[in-house]
Formats: sequence, C-alpha cells, structure tokens
Amino acid sequence: MSIQEWPVSERPREKLLSHGAQALSDAELLAIFLRTGTRGSSAVDLARDLISEYGGLRTLFKADRACFCRTRGLGDAKFAQLQAVLELARRHLGETLSRDGVLQNPDETRRYLKAKLREYPYEVFACLFLDTRHRVIACEELFRGTVDGASVHPREVLRRALQHNAAALILAHNHPSGVAEPSQADRRITDRLREVMALVDIRILDHIVVGDHSSVSFAERGWM
Repeated sequence: MSIQEWPVSERPREKLLSHGAQALSDAELLAIFLRTGTRGSSAVDLARDLISEYGGLRTLFKADRACFCRTRGLGDAKFAQLQAVLELARRHLGETLSRDGVLQNPDETRRYLKAKLREYPYEVFACLFLDTRHRVIACEELFRGTVDGASVHPREVLRRALQHNAAALILAHNHPSGVAEPSQADRRITDRLREVMALVDIRILDHIVVGDHSSVSFAERGWM
C-alpha cells in the first residue's frame, strides 16, 4: 500500500504539519526526505530498511557516496540532497551563535562543535574567533592530524586571531577514539595558547574536546 492510501493522520508529511517534526519517528522523518519508495515498498518502508541496515541515522549520514548509492532507491541526487541538508543544519547552528553570542548559547555552541568535528576519523583542531560581544566572527579548522593527535602551532593561531581582529577564542578538537577526556598534552597546549594570546589581550574562554557521545569543557572543569 502506498502512503497516499494511508489515513491522512498517519501520513508523515501531514502528521508533521499537524503535530510538528518532533512527533515523527526517525523513519517517518527520513521518509519525508526520501519522498518516494521502491517497487512494492513505501518511502517509510525504505526508511525503516535503511535505518535497520545502517544501525541508525548517524551511520547512514556518515556513509560515503559509493556506499550510499549502492542501496536500491538511492543515488547521486539523494546523496547530494542529504549532504546539503546536513550542511544547512551546521550553518544554522553557526548563524545562531553569530547572532546571539556563545555565552548566551553554550548548549548550541557544543552542538555546533560536535556537528562540525565529531565525525572526522582523524584529529582536527579548530577555533571559534569571537568579537567583543562574544559573537562568532569565524570558525576555522586550523590543524589536522592522525587518529591520536594533531600538531598545534600557537604562532598560526595567533596570526589568524589577529587577522580576524578577534577579542576572544574558543578552542576545540575532536578525539577520534570517541573518548572526550582531555589528555595532559591537551592541557599543556591550552596553557601555552593562553600565554601567547594574553600578550595581545585576546582571551581564551574555553577549550572543548569532542568525543563520540559527549564533550568536555575546560571552563566547566575549572581549568581556564
């Protein structure tokens, strides 16, 4: 039975319009994105099969183009649409921080950094450059490393901060291992960066380490 033959109250699109997106299951939300199913299967059936096959939305969203397009009913067009949706979500979070400031949105700041860094299979060190009202001027990935570390050069961080005329910074990096607990090396480079930035009156407000299911804030630990 196609979705058009379902009762109106059970159709994903109509259900969303009546009750909001939060009322829908993962499969129903994915079905709206897919729009169509395959022969003998509705979009919801296809969505359920995909979630089951990949073990969840996150793994599905991480699939590379070749893997994604091997599934019947999917292809380059849907892969491109999905990547566009994911990038729009990240940019939406970034615009919220630019408008309201990171101190007014600490949860959004973490969500943004997790969305930006969590999926990398190697370590990435990034900076949020902030103005005097702690609104985001820019977010840049400055250094990339391996599965267990990245070399961070304070001179380059300082150079970019001055180019952006930043008043403050939030540092962030991911742990590809999935464990967010900061290492002693993380603490040492943070202390070194604070010393360098203090010479030109730029504050480091926090350093956030992104893991698989959690993140750790240096400021919340009392280390800043």
